[in-house]
Amino acid sequence: MDSSLFFQAFIYLTAAVLSVPISKRLGLGSVLGYLIAGVIIGPFVMGLVGQEGQNVMRFAEFGVVMMLFLVGLQLQPDLLWRLRMPIVGLGGLQLLANVLLITALAMLVGLSWNMAMAIALILPFSSTAIGVQTLTERGLMKTEGGQSAFSVLLFQAVAVIPILALLPLLSAAPAAPDAANAGGGLAGWQQTLLVIGTVGGIIFGGRFLMQPVFRFIAATRLRESFTATALLLVVGITLAMQAVGLSPALGTFVAGVVLA
Repeated sequence: MDSSLFFQAFIYLTAAVLSVPISKRLGLGSVLGYLIAGVIIGPFVMGLVGQEGQNVMRFAEFGVVMMLFLVGLQLQPDLLWRLRMPIVGLGGLQLLANVLLITALAMLVGLSWNMAMAIALILPFSSTAIGVQTLTERGLMKTEGGQSAFSVLLFQAVAVIPILALLPLLSAAPAAPDAANAGGGLAGWQQTLLVIGTVGGIIFGGRFLMQPVFRFIAATRLRESFTATALLLVVGITLAMQAVGLSPALGTFVAGVVLA
């Protein structure tokens, strides 16, 4: 690994260690503390990092990937069943109302229906990572309001998959060929079927194929083998999701759900 990456990691961690406790002590919360730290060490203040945006994006994406993986691991079946009505009701109502409103406004300003629908399917989403972090930090996950907010965030996280599968159908032209993307160059309906098939295969495999594998690995009583198998599953699912054009963060979220 390049030594500059170690130096940047040192800067990020130092800024977080210094700014987040101060932000918490002032009652601002850790999320705002991270934002303030980023502004201070960024190119517009101290200029320690940020001159090359790709490096910053790499660290940021890694953080989101780990956060969504932990969110997926925390989705116990009994919790999902208890929140099934808020998830479908509140989450579905929030998304549907926003999609209808944004679509209507976009069409009023002269956009075509498919472009308006594509914009409307993108804008209503919140940051699951920041939302869950804030709810957990403030001790709101056990409250009625916190569970309602978590239900909306969870519905959005799940709805991302069918929406990303639907977006190619709203495109007038097939995606450009891409060696890293199996869906590159395919027609919209073919990309949609590819995404649905991949996600369905991952869920089916995690439900019916991985349980016997984990039982076999657990019988060896080797913790490192169990850990390596779990990491292999996470990386494999992430690569499969990325191959069909979905984000690595979404892949690790699905991997966390499979392992939960």
